[in-house]
Amino acid sequence: MIIKIDTPLELIFRLSPFQKKALFKMRLKNVSDILRHFPSRYGEAGAVKAIEFLAPGESAVVFGKISKLKTAKTFRSRVPISTAELEDSTGKIKIVWFNQPYIAKMFFEGSLVRVEGRVSQKRTKIPSDSEGELYFSNPKIEKVSQMPEGTSDSLFPGEDDHNLSPVYPESRGISSNWIYHGLQKIFRSGVLENVVDPVPEDILKKYSLPSLKTSFIWIHAPRKKEDAEVARKRFAFEEIFLVQLDRQKEKYLAQKEKTFVVSKEKKEIADFINTFPFPLTNAQERVIGAILDDFKMGHPMSRLLEGDVGSGKTAVAATAAYAAVSTPPPDRKFGNLQVAYMAPTEILAEQHFESFIEYFAKYKIPVGLITGSGAKKFPSKSARDKWTKISKPQLLKWVANGEIPILIGTHALIQKTVKFKNLAFIVIDEQHRFGVKQRKQLRRKPDIAPHLLSMTATPIPRTLA
Repeated sequence: MIIKIDTPLELIFRLSPFQKKALFKMRLKNVSDILRHFPSRYGEAGAVKAIEFLAPGESAVVFGKISKLKTAKTFRSRVPISTAELEDSTGKIKIVWFNQPYIAKMFFEGSLVRVEGRVSQKRTKIPSDSEGELYFSNPKIEKVSQMPEGTSDSLFPGEDDHNLSPVYPESRGISSNWIYHGLQKIFRSGVLENVVDPVPEDILKKYSLPSLKTSFIWIHAPRKKEDAEVARKRFAFEEIFLVQLDRQKEKYLAQKEKTFVVSKEKKEIADFINTFPFPLTNAQERVIGAILDDFKMGHPMSRLLEGDVGSGKTAVAATAAYAAVSTPPPDRKFGNLQVAYMAPTEILAEQHFESFIEYFAKYKIPVGLITGSGAKKFPSKSARDKWTKISKPQLLKWVANGEIPILIGTHALIQKTVKFKNLAFIVIDEQHRFGVKQRKQLRRKPDIAPHLLSMTATPIPRTLA
């Protein structure tokens, strides 16, 4: 069988239903997934010892010949169990593997192997001064071409010491040892010869980074600590590189998209700002200026506004929203351009609704609120300075025909029933609490893309996506 980077693991390994479920839980479906299932740490292998000098409770490495390989199941729980015997010039020791029936099929009688693990001791049924038999429980095992000449504290002294043992994140049914042996089989298949490196060779040379093939080997089977560190550095670089590449692609495509051009006179913006009960800071004025400049461009804006809680991000968003909703659409039909403001919780959505009422009450600009609990509209028919509760269908009708230019809400905004007539500007508050797909759902109109302002006090890596 030819193994490729996208070959499903179930075609490579004989998996029980329990193991398939565990791999699914770990999101390991194919060769690519398991190659990128990196070790969580590297354990130092114990000293290389002869069998006669082993002591219970210690970690050790033993070289010898393996024999008496058997597979069975425990009597009560029917758990698969593999057993073997390891022999060197000084003695013998039993090896036991639980839930790893494949082990007995991986080695032939008399194979030379390297066994690494913790030495355990059987309990005697009758308490006495005699000691129980020593054995290895679920150790790591690999074939070797020859036996070392004697034993010492380090088999490979110096830099090339081969004593780094990868420890992988596990799940019940899939042990770190299973992953280790699975990767060894995949490496032997030659699949790494055909992997496509997403990072160009000239960039790898510029930053002195190893190739993808070398990095996979160094991170899963490092012969020295420095190899593992360099491999991790390369994969971290690759992740950031691909994020930046994707952002550049989005930026390029965005420049080709159509959007609403929003252009307001400075005096009109200044008049709106003068209604605030506080003066703007220099930083707020600078940010507002940058947003309004982007609004005049022929392609959609996509900006991240970072600021501490209470730093005045909402005032910036309200000013940008005013510029949008006071601009008529290109066709000059009924209604102005519209704004969607999405908050992560109903409490925050309610707070922003109240704030926008204060900002826009003087201009008699309608503001709507939609959450899982219901809908509201400002102003009400009976009192022009108050809001009123209305039905969601009625609110959505007014949003669809452009009668309500500003709609504030929670996740309810991304429902398919919410349709805008001329959505020109989207504000996402605390954007780190929304997924990438949720953010893109608001921008689903195919013919024209709205401007986007994401706001946060705590940016996270997903912010870049």
